[in-house]
Amino acid sequence: MRVSRDLTIDENDIEIGFVRASGPGGQNVNKLATAAQLRFDTRKITLPEDAAARLVRLAGQRMTKEGVIVIHAQRFRTQERNRADAIDRLLELLREALIRPTPRRPTKPTFGSKQRRLEGKKRRSDIKAKRTSRFDD
Repeated sequence: MRVSRDLTIDENDIEIGFVRASGPGGQNVNKLATAAQLRFDTRKITLPEDAAARLVRLAGQRMTKEGVIVIHAQRFRTQERNRADAIDRLLELLREALIRPTPRRPTKPTFGSKQRRLEGKKRRSDIKAKRTSRFDD
């Protein structure tokens, strides 16, 4: 499967098992194993160092200490749709990890924004100053 222009994953590296789903569904939920549990070992693909670090951060609880991503899909009532949903979520996670964030360039506040800020502070100060009652005895 093609994740991006320079990354493809082998379908044989993805293990999908089916377990019983939780939640509503009546007797059907107790009989059929429709929830898909996808397991993907990230050590089988070569990712750039920064992308691998982003993948660990994005996956969070879904990644084990051994580097295996576990995705549990039970949104739909059929195995086929849950299987497709799990694969889509894995591909989306990998695509998101490959995107390099644009570095933030620090900028100075504009002259106008400084003026507006000071004007607001002055206005507030005048309002509070008028609250005090002065008695010249």
